[in-house]
Amino acid sequence: MVKVLSLFSGSLASRVATKLVERHPQVSSVQLLYFRSPFSRECEELRQLVKSEWSGTTFRTQSIKKEYQDLIALTDEGEFSLSESCRSCQSLLFSKTARYMERIGADYVVTGCIPGKHGLEAQDIASFAAREGLEGRILNPLLTDNLLSVPNDLSSWADVKSQTRNTGGIEELLLSVADELGLDLVDPVRSECRCKLMAPGFGERVAALFKEEVVTLNALYLLDFPMYFKAAPDLRIVLASDENEKRELQNYFLPQDLRLYPATPHGPMTLLRTNWDTKSEAEKKRIIEFVARLTATYARVSGMATIPVYYRLESEDERQLLNVEPFASVEELEERDDLELIPLGLPSQRVFAA
Repeated sequence: MVKVLSLFSGSLASRVATKLVERHPQVSSVQLLYFRSPFSRECEELRQLVKSEWSGTTFRTQSIKKEYQDLIALTDEGEFSLSESCRSCQSLLFSKTARYMERIGADYVVTGCIPGKHGLEAQDIASFAAREGLEGRILNPLLTDNLLSVPNDLSSWADVKSQTRNTGGIEELLLSVADELGLDLVDPVRSECRCKLMAPGFGERVAALFKEEVVTLNALYLLDFPMYFKAAPDLRIVLASDENEKRELQNYFLPQDLRLYPATPHGPMTLLRTNWDTKSEAEKKRIIEFVARLTATYARVSGMATIPVYYRLESEDERQLLNVEPFASVEELEERDDLELIPLGLPSQRVFAA
């Protein structure tokens, strides 16, 4: 009997591929393995999905921490490349998967990877398999002509010669086969957006961070916030607008970060990060006023010419109060020649709320 490991993502393709292999008469057991990283965190919905569809099946997660920078691929010009990043990610996952298979004694690994998606081709998978010693051990039933047809020999799903089916209309086919297998067609883990690098604009944020400084997990997690800005020369500014964002932002303040918030109900919370040691007192004053005005701009208070904004270093208890005028428009910001604000939000994110 055969022991199989599923390189599991929670996507419909991953679920269908795993179920197809699981029902093969040669398979004695299937174990699910999920890789989490700063770009694809594990969520409670994923665990609930596994409990619902694979009750009693072993489910393990592994964290990609030390190698997370290897998941990002930049062009020679320093621009983010989604296709190359997908290749880097899959290469790393197969490397880790091969080691895990050896540890648990798995004979095969099943994947729902669809060639042609995000620039990842079948020859890429074959190359990863050859490098990790997994030739003939990667099962992908999604690449065969008839998904519901169970071959006599399990290894035929790993035969590259049989993996010739046109993958152009696979999305509709997956829905049909998932229904036949009794799988919930609703995607509770929103797997298509599970990797944040697939969100428009997010890869560009990461590329900008990687080009300019030593990257830490703390700095990387700040990119999750929609209102994320940089300003010359070395300012990073994050505004949390609602209560959920403010609770999350609380986790990332470092001792030398400046915390700003308006003395008005329901205003934003702002994190300002810069190297204060390189700033003169005049520069510090100008920077604090600038970010206080930006914070006041998002306070959404009408009928007030000036708005009081509190600020303090995270390492200190004493707070200061500054009365500032909100910025009236993007044009007003653009006219400044001392500090240039560059919004690093997603394309739908405006510098100023409507």
